[in-house]
Amino acid sequence: MSMFDLVPFENRFNSIFDTFDRMLNNSFFGGTGAECAPCRTDILDKGDKFVLKADLPGFRKEEINIAVNGGRLELTAEHKEESDGDQKNYVRHERRYSAFSRSFGLQGIDADKISANYQDGLLTLELPKRAEATPESHKIQVQ
Repeated sequence: MSMFDLVPFENRFNSIFDTFDRMLNNSFFGGTGAECAPCRTDILDKGDKFVLKADLPGFRKEEINIAVNGGRLELTAEHKEESDGDQKNYVRHERRYSAFSRSFGLQGIDADKISANYQDGLLTLELPKRAEATPESHKIQVQ
């Protein structure tokens, strides 16, 4: 099994309110942007490792959590906007909270050697492949 085992674990963006927003999207300021996927990922096979790239614009490094749990890599992020105390001047306020969670299979991956880097809204994970066990060469005596 490979890293192509992509399963959206949980998506807290799509709610019934987003559906109504898209249906009634004739407002002066345009759409909510909720139809965009919260975490688009690319996975590249580099021979000895997989490289997973995930778009996470607007998140700080401290808001991203990556864990290995039960043979799966769990990627979560949660952003809560701090209140600026000037709520009465907003015409439309949509940036209060965003969160998502994705899960990926780790079959064939050396989970102890996974590394992560986050820069400019792009999370890059290096997922080294587990070395396949090959039997040692030896001669067998004929009896």
